Amino acid sequence: MSEAVQHPDSSRPYRPDPAILALAPWLGSAVEAASFPETRIRFRNDRAAASVGLARLDDTEWAAHFGRFAPLQGNLPQPLALKYHGHQFRVYNPEIGDGRGFLFAQLRDANERLLDLGTKGSGQTPFSRAGDGRLTLKGAVREILATEMLEALGVNTSKTLSVVETGEKLWRGDEPSPTRSAVMVRLSHSHIRIGTFQRLLALEQAEEMAQLVDYCLTQFPGPPLPADAPARDEPAVILMHQVVERMADLAASYMVAGFVHGVLNTDNMNVTGESFDYGPWRWLPEWDPGFTAAYFDHSGLYAFGRQPEALHWNCGQFAVALRLLTKSAPLIAALERFGPLYMQAAARRWCWRLGVESRGAEDDTRLVSLCEAAMRESGAQPDAFFFAHRGGRGQTDGVLGDVLADYTPTASAHDYWSDDAPQSMLVEGVEAIWAAIDEGDDWNPLHAKVAALRRMGEAHGRAPVPAGHAHQG
Repeated sequence: MSEAVQHPDSSRPYRPDPAILALAPWLGSAVEAASFPETRIRFRNDRAAASVGLARLDDTEWAAHFGRFAPLQGNLPQPLALKYHGHQFRVYNPEIGDGRGFLFAQLRDANERLLDLGTKGSGQTPFSRAGDGRLTLKGAVREILATEMLEALGVNTSKTLSVVETGEKLWRGDEPSPTRSAVMVRLSHSHIRIGTFQRLLALEQAEEMAQLVDYCLTQFPGPPLPADAPARDEPAVILMHQVVERMADLAASYMVAGFVHGVLNTDNMNVTGESFDYGPWRWLPEWDPGFTAAYFDHSGLYAFGRQPEALHWNCGQFAVALRLLTKSAPLIAALERFGPLYMQAAARRWCWRLGVESRGAEDDTRLVSLCEAAMRESGAQPDAFFFAHRGGRGQTDGVLGDVLADYTPTASAHDYWSDDAPQSMLVEGVEAIWAAIDEGDDWNPLHAKVAALRRMGEAHGRAPVPAGHAHQG
């Protein structure tokens, strides 16, 4: 890792701003964290902590705040379990909400963005139903790996801030049990979901929805709307356009990363377009549109190649919810932008990962199609394909080679590109990292992998964003 990663800037001030409290009476329920037998810090992301002024916490303070959940100074006085509904595999469920997590704190970063500290595995809430409110240690380790890999590949993702082992034994049907327990804290740009709006629609709470729209527009500002957008001055319409733009880019980022989220339900869709909440995720072993991550996704609803469709469908449900505040026509007009925006984002991100300068929409779209065909025909693992062809090197014979030869490489002097092989996150590697922890309590492979992924992220640099969009932290 670079010096900046080894020694993050701890001078940045801690700036609490619990803005959510204005909505708290109807947005969530005050809860208490579980009391755990022990709190052993297993992972602390000082790079992420430094961005919000928390890197100066010593381990005792860290465990107190992120294992025992003592309130941070000037922040939420009590954790807030958020209320929402959602379509789960397209079946509407009004019986959900934060069942094993809560919003713990809100802070400002150096770019004035409002960020949340949210938990996973912090105990039961009024929305737990039959669940125990806990998280397995393996699940926490997998979330570390998912977020670090996604960040390195330019995906707008939550950051895994902390993992604390809690000393309980858990029983799960999808893991050898009993298994170890943990509580995780994520740093993310909001926890307001499409499902949050769906709940307000179901309860016909138009006043509260209007307040939530205003909150989102104030705290998560986006680019201006197209000049010809109908009803472009209405707050709900403005937010609809912003969410469509963000979701289109998120869908494209998943596809270019070769990533399968697995559970793209509306309660897992953040209106900021930030990906979060990683369960049965996978990276592609080969370019297969039908590849699924969740063993329970029997119909392939959230298969790799159907992810853009899934996010578009979710945007449609957002439009349905916003009908509580405005007419259908301007919402439909916003929704119809999804396809073109997705194609633009996919081409833009593809060129970025391939390390070449864009040649315009027509040429870039053809390049994407040729690369996909090449991967399907050769069976190449996507990470290996992008690495082999970075900057136009390793050109193949035939049409793809001819097209790549017309592209100008982007400057890339990082020594990562001279490695023998790229970083990847295939299931075998994930299981090997977990086995070292599970069998020998050896955390070195995990820490080494995180360091390697951050080095890969440095080599890639920032992912491109559309004009008028701010880079994510």
